[in-house]
Amino acid sequence: MRHRPSPSDEQHNHSDDLFRARLDQIIRSDHPLVRLADAMPWESIVEQVADLLPPTPEGAGRASLPVRMMVGLLYLKYAYNFSDDQVLERWLELPYMQYFTGEVYCQHELPCDPSSLTRWRNRLDEAGAEELLAQTIEAAKTLKAIRPRELRVVSIDTTVQEKNVAHPTDSRLLEVARSKLAERAAEAGIKLRQSYARTGPRLNRQAGRYAHARQYKRMRRVIKRQRTIVGRLLRDIDRKATPDQMAQLAETMHRARRLKEQKTKSKNKLYAFRAPEVECISEGKARQPYEFGVEASFAVTAQKGLIVGARSFPGNPYDGDTLAEQLEQTAILTGTPVKTALVDLGYRGREVDGIRILHRGKPKRMSKAEKRLLKRRQAVEPSIGHLKADHRMRRNFLKGALGDAMNPILAAAGFNIRWLMRWLVIFWRRILFAVLRLLDQGGTDAQSNTAPAAA
Repeated sequence: MRHRPSPSDEQHNHSDDLFRARLDQIIRSDHPLVRLADAMPWESIVEQVADLLPPTPEGAGRASLPVRMMVGLLYLKYAYNFSDDQVLERWLELPYMQYFTGEVYCQHELPCDPSSLTRWRNRLDEAGAEELLAQTIEAAKTLKAIRPRELRVVSIDTTVQEKNVAHPTDSRLLEVARSKLAERAAEAGIKLRQSYARTGPRLNRQAGRYAHARQYKRMRRVIKRQRTIVGRLLRDIDRKATPDQMAQLAETMHRARRLKEQKTKSKNKLYAFRAPEVECISEGKARQPYEFGVEASFAVTAQKGLIVGARSFPGNPYDGDTLAEQLEQTAILTGTPVKTALVDLGYRGREVDGIRILHRGKPKRMSKAEKRLLKRRQAVEPSIGHLKADHRMRRNFLKGALGDAMNPILAAAGFNIRWLMRWLVIFWRRILFAVLRLLDQGGTDAQSNTAPAAA
């Protein structure tokens, strides 16, 4: 696929321009984002990501946007918890972000439309997102922010990535099904006997009032009436639709029929009309008994807290059943086999060949060193908290099952970007303190040498 080169790679941008301001003459060179931009392996990132993007014939329209710019925008979006619109607005305001994405001169116009980020992210796919996460781990290794032996001990835990859907109630879901059936039937040219455009919203309001007043018998009667209405619309469409129209409405009718037929104890319930992949997951939290989304797993280095593995697991599996796949992904992303995994009791009873699984359920079989190491299991908990609070894991706004798969990986990549920035600040601060200490010692030695001569 043809891509536009990054401005930093073009020869004519290596010289000064009389009418434009160079970013490196405006910004501070010791800013963490500038230092990280200079340390990131951009050539490797562009080469690896470009190979993963779907190919298109040569000459098929305009060349796509520079890979470094789009990758940099994705990193910044998840590092600072921005939406697609917000990251472009901040990019326009901050020259440091422009420098990070490969710009040479200060820009005064948006580099692309926010929708371009959405389309580019969909082309990137899950494999491309994993490559972005792997490159942040490689940057940490190149900067010597983390040693290879530290990658062999990881702490693993799961959490729920909630989907951006409303809390499901029978009344609201049935009303959505009714309105969608009426809307899609009108688009297909089917004239319904009755659309219940006034009755449906009124029944939805009634059910909400009865539930609030704890008048549950009345609420159940209203919901039964709503089920009847959805069934009438389904039968009316079945009678009047042609085979072509039925094919056009098949998905909508299938979801509406699922909502009409599902009961309290039904399996594989539908919790969101527009997002059938949403699952109901119970994590045992007193403040939130049920969460609606998909399960996500993360692997964090036990010593320094760098995220080295992230993926989603649809189907609400048992935590222990995700362990082998998570360890396999971690070994691929880091290039270093995991030797020890620190887990909680949710993984009890699961073993992986060649890897020592430690949890507090088997204290008699652990040495004192392993018991001390197990205290680092909690290192994954604050990382998950920061992912949810600061890196767009609180609610998943990406569409479909692909969005569920990509969001945890990109959130982990954004977390690692901020982790590297903090490490660079601490690293240079230590160097500065060491230099100042040497200068102070040199001044003290000089004063002690000159004091006897003065006497």
